[in-house]
Amino acid sequence: MNRTKLNYWIDVGLAISFLICFVTGLIKWPGLIKVIGVSAYKVLTFNNISRMHDVSGLFMGLLVLIHLALHWKWIVTVTKSIFKRGKKD
Repeated sequence: MNRTKLNYWIDVGLAISFLICFVTGLIKWPGLIKVIGVSAYKVLTFNNISRMHDVSGLFMGLLVLIHLALHWKWIVTVTKSIFKRGKKD
């Protein structure tokens, strides 16, 4: 798999895991379900929602680490150029 496709699939995985983690985090937020008047717990139990939240968060963290590793040279280069002494914009 070439680098562009790899970056694409990592970004897709990050987007999906973020959305799952974000939505389940909102559902788990104390009192939010009562405020908006939706009962998500009829479809999924709180334990299942909590597990989805935890697993998607771990998956997202793993993908972020892979993303940073793949872009490490770029991060170092840009950081050096930003903090280079004597450089004026």
